[in-house]
Amino acid sequence: MRAYYSDHFVLPLPDGHRFPMAKYHMLRDRVAVELPGVQMQPAPRASDGELALAHHPAYIRAIADGSIQQLQPAAMREIGFPWSEAMVERSRRSAGATVAAVRDALAGHGIAANMAGGTHHASADKGGGFCVFNDAAVAARVAQAEWGRLHRQPLQVAVVDLDVHQGNGTAHIFQNDTSVFTLSLHGEKNFPFRKEASDLDVPLPDGCGDDAYMEALEMALDHLAQRFAPGLVIYLAGADPFEGDRLGRLKLTFDGLQARDRRVLDWAWQRRVPLAFAMAGGYGVRIEETVQVQINTYSVALEYARRWRASAN
Repeated sequence: MRAYYSDHFVLPLPDGHRFPMAKYHMLRDRVAVELPGVQMQPAPRASDGELALAHHPAYIRAIADGSIQQLQPAAMREIGFPWSEAMVERSRRSAGATVAAVRDALAGHGIAANMAGGTHHASADKGGGFCVFNDAAVAARVAQAEWGRLHRQPLQVAVVDLDVHQGNGTAHIFQNDTSVFTLSLHGEKNFPFRKEASDLDVPLPDGCGDDAYMEALEMALDHLAQRFAPGLVIYLAGADPFEGDRLGRLKLTFDGLQARDRRVLDWAWQRRVPLAFAMAGGYGVRIEETVQVQINTYSVALEYARRWRASAN
């Protein structure tokens, strides 16, 4: 299974900044030792043309040249990062990683991954919540364009967003696009406090544990299956529903999150739908626990990647 990383582009954040940048290289270090079946590669750089399939060109330019700092300082505050060339490059690479993972999944690998990504708060013309460019939206649009040229037929994409925060940016980008189904399970009272309408939103109460979460996920996947037949799934495997997360407020255990991952990957495997996944949020009180949640996701994904490989032989 291929996985694309961009942790070598490090944002110069001020002391005390709450974004856990270190989790990305910690994940890559552990995958290298514990899961040798994962083939890690540097993430490619998303081009302006690829980004423009989901974002307004003026927004892309303002981010790229830094003019957003002077023209729209409130927009940078909403993103939550100070502007820097490293921020721009890492944001491009994070989007490029999901594009590459989607290409691999559709090319016959079945499953591939972005070792960052899940930047679902970015809308077409603005960022937010530590998200600059929306990697899932960019990758979905790139995949649809390339699939259409190659196969002369449309590609339907389901975005299954299981970050604890609602995927408001993804919902907004695809709100009038019937070729993309957006599904979000999230904390009802959590960020963002002004939510957009996904095709299917499942708000969950604070303190929701494993059993109630899995029941809600099962119902959501059944609903998705009744309404939509995707040719590609993009899965945001957020670690922030974990009970030890600073921002999550749900109560899922390690076992519950691993069962969640297994259910989503099994849903796609049963239908032989290629799947690309990204790591999305994770703000553990102990960063090692966030990384453990993510390692567990990769362990499950590797099982299904082996099934895909075996079925192709």
